[in-house]
Amino acid sequence: MKTNDDQLGNYVHLKVDFDTAVTRTIDTLKTEGFGVLTQIDVKDTFKQKLGIDYLPYKILGACNPQFAHRALTAAPSVGLLLPCNVTVRQLEDGSIEVAIIDPQKMLGVVNDPRLIPFAEEARTRLERVAKVLQGM
Repeated sequence: MKTNDDQLGNYVHLKVDFDTAVTRTIDTLKTEGFGVLTQIDVKDTFKQKLGIDYLPYKILGACNPQFAHRALTAAPSVGLLLPCNVTVRQLEDGSIEVAIIDPQKMLGVVNDPRLIPFAEEARTRLERVAKVLQGM
């Protein structure tokens, strides 16, 4: 797992096929209380809309309803930043990269101190997701 200040989250590289990586990512998110509300198949969309071939790439919209409710109650405008995005993409070498947004960085644009506890708790859970995936 790698993360640094110029990145938006945690990045994990898996040595499994793409579909297995997507399934494992969704299952691991569930263990931390996140459901996947949306799945955007970037490869399929680019092919259908632009006629462009693209490596497998999915954007998963992960949400923990309890966090979302508390955050929206504190600052309704935070809805513009929800759900938390997780991407699963195949790299040119065939390996798979899972990228998980850092909620603290994402919510930093709102600059509302009431959101700090939610961002910290979500970050802790998403970091655990990244660690579990890395161990697979």
